[in-house]
Amino acid sequence: MYVKFFRCFRCGETYLPKDVISLSVMRCEKCGSAIDAEYDYDLIRKEILSDSFRRDAPTHWKYWPFLPVSDLSSLVTLGEGATPLLTQPALMKLTGASHLYLKYEAQNPTGSFKDRGSSLEITKALEFKKKKVVLASTGNMGASIAAYAAFTGIACVVFVPDIAADAKIAQMRAHGADVRVIDGDYSVAMASAEDYVRTHGDSFLTGDYPWRCEGTKTVGFEILDQLYWKVPDYVIAPIGNGTLLWSLYEAFREMVCVGITERMPRIFGVQAENCNPVVRAWESNAATIEPVADPETIATAIACGNPIDGLAALRAMQDSDGMGISVSESDILEARDTLARHGILVEPSGAVAYAGAYKVRDALAGKTVVCIATGHGLKDMCGWL
Repeated sequence: MYVKFFRCFRCGETYLPKDVISLSVMRCEKCGSAIDAEYDYDLIRKEILSDSFRRDAPTHWKYWPFLPVSDLSSLVTLGEGATPLLTQPALMKLTGASHLYLKYEAQNPTGSFKDRGSSLEITKALEFKKKKVVLASTGNMGASIAAYAAFTGIACVVFVPDIAADAKIAQMRAHGADVRVIDGDYSVAMASAEDYVRTHGDSFLTGDYPWRCEGTKTVGFEILDQLYWKVPDYVIAPIGNGTLLWSLYEAFREMVCVGITERMPRIFGVQAENCNPVVRAWESNAATIEPVADPETIATAIACGNPIDGLAALRAMQDSDGMGISVSESDILEARDTLARHGILVEPSGAVAYAGAYKVRDALAGKTVVCIATGHGLKDMCGWL
């Protein structure tokens, strides 16, 4: 494992890898903020010097040197990753981009990009000899962890807010998860999950914490790999807890650190107008995130009013010369329906990035753009049934 230490986003406190194992909740003990892994890139550079790294087909675990794993013989996988990078002429024309790609994460085993983080988290749960995994989820992450836990024989408890889609709850229960619906928003569900692990020593907290963030980086690695290591101008992704946006930033930064690419793409983060604390912070150039209480949006998968990795997502946009974009409920549904009419079925949250691209289409003229389509349409058919 090439991780040197973990650093807090807010106060800069550092933790050695052996120390984070003892944290029941992987946040900074001093200020409660998210922590991020720092790697020894000199050692990684030596590991991937061979031409085979560039030539080998993209898969999630191809990029293991950039992931916090020690024993490659114990990896847990359901075949996640290697999702298609789609291009469709009519959709490209609507945005004005010279090249538009949709990273179709719906083709992951449980239908969303969450499987990338789940693969790593369940691998770590087994490494730490835990008997049960616990998390809060608006739906997709719970379904994903439930599947990976079932695959390995670990028990799973999921706390979900009452806005979670019925199909996603059914998916969790199909895998045998203990689903506990909470009267409140995601932040209430997250507090319940964190309280649970503090009082149940055999449990392992999963969710938008460092292990998941590291696993999610492979979305970014694959984008570059599938573009033959040519860096797109813009990458556009939805913001829920902010983990995906920061993971993309880290992936692109790390490829520069090891010399495979020479520059970063600009990263655009998109939120629903009814739940846009990170975008509002970007617009006002704020250093903190002001939470949104009890958010209500059709994009339930990103209805995170107090995002764990909000500061990280904000930094990703700022440091990459990116942009924060808010889209209305009608923008989201129109984008979802447009994608569907062109053969690409996504849930409302999965259409948010494309909705953002369409909204700022004048800025995309002549550019190469990648939008992340995060989840399958069958996971939330709201408005279609």
